[in-house]
Amino acid sequence: MKKEKLYPDQILPLILTFVVCAFLVLILFLEIVLLNKSAISRIPISTIVRIGEVGVGITIYLKTSIDFAIFIGRLMSEYVGWKNRIMIEIGTAAGNAAGTLGILVVWDLFREVPFLMAIMISLAALVLIRMAEDGLDHAKVSGWVIGFKKVLHTINHITAPLLSRIIPDISFKGKKKVGYKSLFIFAFTIPFILGLDDFAGYIPLFNVINVFGFAIGVFVGHMILNIFLFLSPKKTIQVVENPVISLFGSVAFVGLALWGLYEAIHLFL
Repeated sequence: MKKEKLYPDQILPLILTFVVCAFLVLILFLEIVLLNKSAISRIPISTIVRIGEVGVGITIYLKTSIDFAIFIGRLMSEYVGWKNRIMIEIGTAAGNAAGTLGILVVWDLFREVPFLMAIMISLAALVLIRMAEDGLDHAKVSGWVIGFKKVLHTINHITAPLLSRIIPDISFKGKKKVGYKSLFIFAFTIPFILGLDDFAGYIPLFNVINVFGFAIGVFVGHMILNIFLFLSPKKTIQVVENPVISLFGSVAFVGLALWGLYEAIHLFL
């Protein structure tokens, strides 16, 4: 990739990451305020920000950011220049946030309806198992890892007809280069769907952690990922594809999925 100038190629997009993140956190806060005002029988969502919960959101987001990193890294490789990067930054951040905000609304509205909540958590668990298999593509090959992946593949093969409608294809094969407007729409759409999938997978955590702080952590995590991708796309993707990180993330996904299914069974009962 051609070396870019510090200004405006690097500085402007980097400053923008902070501005966009702050704006999205404000939107998140306003959404929660509106949801709380409409809550009659539901327990209001706390707007208290705890550093630990934000840290959990950042950590989990970065552990699950392989799909985002590869997608954004490829976009930046295909569309060089600071103007394209601004479109990519705003599009991906807004898409990720929109998916998060959308799931937050659904969760808040249906968390007092056990049957619907159980279905939502079950779907989230299946998404996590799919993500777990994808993450093992970068893990070191060993006997138990191969067996682990076969089990996940069997489950995902059964659920593929459903999940293929939920999880998007982030391949660039056959796609032609587009203008700024189309680039923004494309940069928005894929992270929006990925944001829906990823955040939905964390629903079981909301029983033990404040969703506001966690969501802020997700937004900040996306900002951090963008910053590192702007500075060095290749190195950042190498880090998120690290075999140890990939394996740890896959195991964590399965753990969350099993926890979610356990919670869903209790809701059904």
